[in-house]
Formats: sequence, C-alpha cells, structure tokens
Amino acid sequence: MGTVCNVVISQESETGGSGDGRPPIIFNPDFFVEKLRHERPEAFTELVLSNITRLIHLPGAEFSQLLDEEPKMPNATAAGGFFRSFNFLKRKDKGVVFGMPLTEEGIAQIYQLIVFLSKNLHVEGLFRVPGNSLRQQTLREQLNSGADIDFSSGDFHPNDVATLLKSFLGELPEPLLTQRHLHAHLKITELSLFDDLGNKTSLPDKERQIEALQLLLMLLPTANRSLLKLLLDLLYHTAKQQHKNRMSAHNLALMFAPHVIWPNNMNATDLQENLKKLNSGMAFLIKHSQKIFRAPVYLREHARLQFADTSMIHSKDDLELLSVGGSPFMSAWKRSAARVRSDSDSHAEEALRELYRHVTHHMPNSAKKKKLIRQLGKQSTPGTPVSENTTPTSKKHARSRSFGGLIKVRSLSLLQMITHK
Repeated sequence: MGTVCNVVISQESETGGSGDGRPPIIFNPDFFVEKLRHERPEAFTELVLSNITRLIHLPGAEFSQLLDEEPKMPNATAAGGFFRSFNFLKRKDKGVVFGMPLTEEGIAQIYQLIVFLSKNLHVEGLFRVPGNSLRQQTLREQLNSGADIDFSSGDFHPNDVATLLKSFLGELPEPLLTQRHLHAHLKITELSLFDDLGNKTSLPDKERQIEALQLLLMLLPTANRSLLKLLLDLLYHTAKQQHKNRMSAHNLALMFAPHVIWPNNMNATDLQENLKKLNSGMAFLIKHSQKIFRAPVYLREHARLQFADTSMIHSKDDLELLSVGGSPFMSAWKRSAARVRSDSDSHAEEALRELYRHVTHHMPNSAKKKKLIRQLGKQSTPGTPVSENTTPTSKKHARSRSFGGLIKVRSLSLLQMITHK
C-alpha cells in the first residue's frame, strides 16, 4: 500500500501503476459518506445531526439553525427569507471576489494567495505584521478582475498577501464557519472530561471535541468547507514553523478568529463573554486541522452499509474504487454481500421445505402428487428433504436470474398446481 492520509493509494508496482499502463487507483475512505451526502441528503443530514446532539446539547432554536432553518419571527414571511437569500444572483459583477458570497470561482482566485504564502512560512510575524496598503489595493484589483497573479515578479511581499487574505475573509457576508453554527462551536469548546465518579472536570475532552467538529464541519456549505480546509492547512503548517515566524497556533487564532468564527450580529457584551471560547476554538481548529475533516469511523461504516446491499455498488465507477488490492473496505463489502445472499437462500430453502411437507402430508396419493414431488426434487437445494435426488440447474438459469428469484417462480408455479388440483 502507498501512503495513508485522506486517501488510500494502491501501488501494484514500483512506478505506482497497475502493470498495464493505468494510473494507480485512489480510494477515498470517505467515499460512501460523500455518496450518501449527494444521493440521500436527508438521510445524511439526519445521521450527522443525531450524532452531534449525542455529543452536545442544543435547544430548539440552536438546533433549527443547524438545519439551515431560520427561527420564524412573528412578522416574518417565507417569501422575504427566500428572496433575501438569493439577492446575490442579481449581481452582474461575478468576477469580483471581495465582499461577495463565497463561490468556487472566488476560492480559485484566493487560492493563489494561499499557494504563495505556503512558500513563505518562514517570514517573521506573518499574518501579524501589516502589509503595504497600495500594493494590497493593486493585488485586490487583479484578483477581482480574475487575473492570474505573477508572484515571481517580486511586486508583492508576503505581508501584503497575508493581510489581504485576512481582508478577504473579513469582508465575506458572514463568517467562514457561518453564524448558524456559532452556538454549536461554543458548546464544543465546553466539552470536558469526567472523573471516576462521573463528575465534570475542567480538563477538555479533546477526543469528543474532534468528533463533534468532524460532524459539524460536514454541515457547512461546500464552498465554506473547501476554503476552511485550505486555510487551516496553511495555518497548521505556519504554526509548525513558529521557531522561525514566531506565530504559534494561539497567535494565529487571535489573528483569524475575528474573520473566521466571530459573528457579525453579536453585541459587544456577548462577544466579550464568549471571546475566550471563540479564540480557543479557533486555536483548536488549527492544531487539529489534520483530523477534523475526516468522517468518524462509525459514520463511514454506516454510509458503506447503506449502499453495500443495493445495485448502486455495482456501477463501474464504484467497482473501480472498491478494487483496491487488499482493501479492508472491499473485504467488508464482500462479507456483507455474502451474508445477504446466505439469508436470501435460507428463506428460499425454508419455503421449499414447507411446500414439500404440504405436498407429502396433505395431498392424497395421485399422479399429480408424484409429479409435484418430482418437480420439487429438481430444485437442487442443499438441506431440503429431497436434495439427495436433485439434478443441477443449468448454467443458463444461474446466469440469467438469482437463485432466490428462480425459487420464487418455481414455488408460485407449484402452488398454482396445488390450488387447481
């Protein structure tokens, strides 16, 4: 196997190929989770929410916010909420990225800043020391025009780029983590360990905090989640070089919490009361950024089982993803499919036994009874009373229909004969 991080890479040769010129197969451990999200969104949301509420307590209004439902106010109208949400579609200046709702095109432009900064993590005071305002304005205009930035020209200093990245986040219509998730993030920072007597301690329960964040971040809009991961990866590696840049995870959290997690509509008093939680929550995101974007193991297994017993797993793309040599996911799927086939065969065998008993004990001796017994003897079902005298079914039948389906057709035919005897 190749390296294991967010994906599992199957390498069947030293060149990473499969021996026939094809590229190595990459399997995403969260493949079935994403499949569930896109194909069964209601089931996905229900699954994630049920596990979040298992970890943190959210009253009705806070819980409804996670469902992306605005609490109904006395004078509010459904139409007002709908049109307010889609006002940005009326704008014609779609090339502008600053101050606009987050889009994939906007992320593509801002990603240029992230790539440049990732090559300059050694700069002391990065993200803390402000850049030159004139150079920042020039860079802003270029990004808003959709231009590809030539950083190799040396026209921009890392501090210019770092300051502009914070400006971009600060000018988003709402925080990157969204205002709807604010209360959940505050509750996650409060998760603490219990002592042997079941009493709550002041020690944070990091494992539960990571699990809760893994779940909560799945509910973010796709664009927010994508940019958040890019940003936290950058800050994580910035903090790893704090011996050069003097920027620890805590220092970075102080710089970015106002732009990533602070709500726009919180008054000064409430903000002051929750300031420590918000900043510590941001620092926790940075420190554990390499874990919080993975789905919990139990969620992966649940999602896999949602598809393991359906025809969807037999699509070409799915089979290619599942064909990783030695993959535990493939082995588990085969075991699951085998259990399903075994259960189906068991039901069919029991039906044949019951039919055989009925014919043997309840029908009078006649030519028709003998004919039915002979037909039952042709089913070749191991474990039935007549299995010793059976003859194999043809390969044509084995290919054309499942064993359970064949038994169903045969049984119906025999029952019709019994009914009209």
